Amino acid sequence: MELLNIDCLGKALRLEGSLAGWQQLFWDNNLVSQKNASADNEGAHTHEFELKFSPVPANTQSADQGITTSGTNAETSLGSVIEPVQLFTIRLETQLQWQPFLIQYRLLINNEEVTQGQRNTKDIERQVPEVAVSNNEKPSLIGLASLAFKLLKSAKAIKVILATATLATYSWLFSFKFAAALIACLVIHEYGHIRAMKYFGLKTKGIYLIPFLGGLALSDDKINTRWQDVVISIMGPTFGLFLSLILLVLYWVTGNIFFAGLANFNALLNLINLLPILPLDGGHILKSIGFSANGKFGLFAMVTGSVLGILGCYAMGLSFMAFFLLIGSMEIVFEWRMRHQSHLLPLDRYGQIFSSVWYVFTAAALIAIMWYFAHSGDELLAAPLKILRS
Repeated sequence: MELLNIDCLGKALRLEGSLAGWQQLFWDNNLVSQKNASADNEGAHTHEFELKFSPVPANTQSADQGITTSGTNAETSLGSVIEPVQLFTIRLETQLQWQPFLIQYRLLINNEEVTQGQRNTKDIERQVPEVAVSNNEKPSLIGLASLAFKLLKSAKAIKVILATATLATYSWLFSFKFAAALIACLVIHEYGHIRAMKYFGLKTKGIYLIPFLGGLALSDDKINTRWQDVVISIMGPTFGLFLSLILLVLYWVTGNIFFAGLANFNALLNLINLLPILPLDGGHILKSIGFSANGKFGLFAMVTGSVLGILGCYAMGLSFMAFFLLIGSMEIVFEWRMRHQSHLLPLDRYGQIFSSVWYVFTAAALIAIMWYFAHSGDELLAAPLKILRS
């Protein structure tokens, strides 16, 4: 992941690294220094290299310049040198802390300090990486659908077409009144994702409703931290929880069973979204928490938590959720080995605990709403909980 990007002699000096301990320093997109993976992934580090560079006056085309760099690896020649050529000794001194993230830096040229400063998690969240992040995720049905809609997102009419198709589909399955209310539930869920994206300064492309699948909240920008992934993912179910609570209060005030049925069904939809499988929201949340744990203890804690969740679901008769919790647990173990290759800044200890509590509280509140209606004596209101038990 990109830790630092500052100006050095008119070019970008970029430092990349990971929790595995490796670091790579680039000047003008050329590798000039690197450090191999090591258990000593924090503390003070120094990168030093020599640069033969012909500074170009402001009124001269940059194509006429020549540079030669030499660092800890090998000397790299990038064009013919035009006199006069100057030799620069570049040294970047950093003090790195991962949890909570903080990097302090000091740049020296020919033993003279030219700049210094520091960056924290907020700076990482707002940065636009110079090197585009590649997507190595395996294709899936929803992933391919997301890609297809991204290709069509420039046409605003597609939103209207999809919304109309979704309304027609749910009207056929239920009724027009319930279908319209259900679409409102989906929109509020996706709007939670949109609000979180905007909070982090990401560009959003709106909400797309998909018949039988739900909805998608799309953004062109890439996230830079696990915290962003957690917040964006969980804000959909959180908004859904707020809506169910509002509908529950309306049911208590009016006694209208329509509000009760909608609150119950909306809780079911959002609870399914919290299942720990990708590409559902719960899969993103638990993956970010699990892969942020630095060490075997963090992995053990995640697996233990999943096992307790499985046992709890079986105890309540929620075998459907227990099955997917088991799948999610195996996925955490499988992908844990690849955690150091991620470009995302991991959660610190506080972030891991807070995210876990937020996730558990949201899921428990949704289950509590469904449990309340299941024991209300109305057979129809007990249907969502029966769906999970079947």
